[in-house]
Amino acid sequence: MTQRRQGPRSLGDLVERIAPKSLTAVQRRLIQAAAEEDQDLLFQHTVFCQTCLPYRDPGNDVRTWKRVNGSIGLQVEAGAAWNPDTVDFVQLGLPWGAKPRLILSHLNAEALRQGSPTIEVEDSLAAFVRRLKLDPKGRNFRIIKDQLSRLSAASIRLGLSRDGRAVTIKSNIVGAFDLWFPKDARQRVLWPSTVQLSQEYFDSLQNYAVPLEEAAISALAHSAMALDIYAWLAQRLHRIPVKQPQFVPWARLHEQFGLHYSRVRKFREVFLQTLRQVRAVYPAAQIGEDLDRYGQPAGITLYNSPSPVPKRWGS
Repeated sequence: MTQRRQGPRSLGDLVERIAPKSLTAVQRRLIQAAAEEDQDLLFQHTVFCQTCLPYRDPGNDVRTWKRVNGSIGLQVEAGAAWNPDTVDFVQLGLPWGAKPRLILSHLNAEALRQGSPTIEVEDSLAAFVRRLKLDPKGRNFRIIKDQLSRLSAASIRLGLSRDGRAVTIKSNIVGAFDLWFPKDARQRVLWPSTVQLSQEYFDSLQNYAVPLEEAAISALAHSAMALDIYAWLAQRLHRIPVKQPQFVPWARLHEQFGLHYSRVRKFREVFLQTLRQVRAVYPAAQIGEDLDRYGQPAGITLYNSPSPVPKRWGS
């Protein structure tokens, strides 16, 4: 068996080793170079690996979304954008579904590769959509444009508890954005051509980014739940001690992933179907389903598994 060179298991681990408190210019260049070497990688913030945006459109009347998972918290507030034609603010809804997850992973990767929070998205996003085998001119792209606009206008709070310290990051994911307002009133899509991640989010991303395989993201691009499960396992499995597997009850999984399922039994059915799709692109993931003493489904057990991104970031 070929031995792989051991290395940091995630970008967050890399940063913690070289810069536990702050990043120097040299350390930032190391992170940028590492991201550039793996052009087939995408990145997600650890908070978005452990909490979820809405799966379905919550409606324009819902302006705040909050999820908590253990020591991690996420709160998203829908925003507004200035329309120079009407000389007024346009209210945009909350981001939802698979598309904002895809967009975030792309923006994160571009920012880390360029070593800059400022991203020209029009060409790069179109190329990314084509790599995911989505139609760059059809309905998928219109939805992506709309979701990017929602992400651009939304403000977030990220909460993390680490080493006895509570960290709250209050910021927009996007600090500034340029929206294109079409002259044709029938075209309602708002389209940012330039996105500038907020400095707070960009700094946090360099500390807490989790690498993901673009091929896996492409295969799962149809399902927000599948993307969330994959990111969760990618962030978690390789951190589990080898001799200490972790049991997760169905009630806890329902709380984390069952956003739109009132019955745990129905959620379990959908989750297991989706998990099979995730394991098809992450076959190294070691997961078992457990029964209680009465033979009823109790939960799943997670075992130490190689990272899905072993080339540089894991074993």
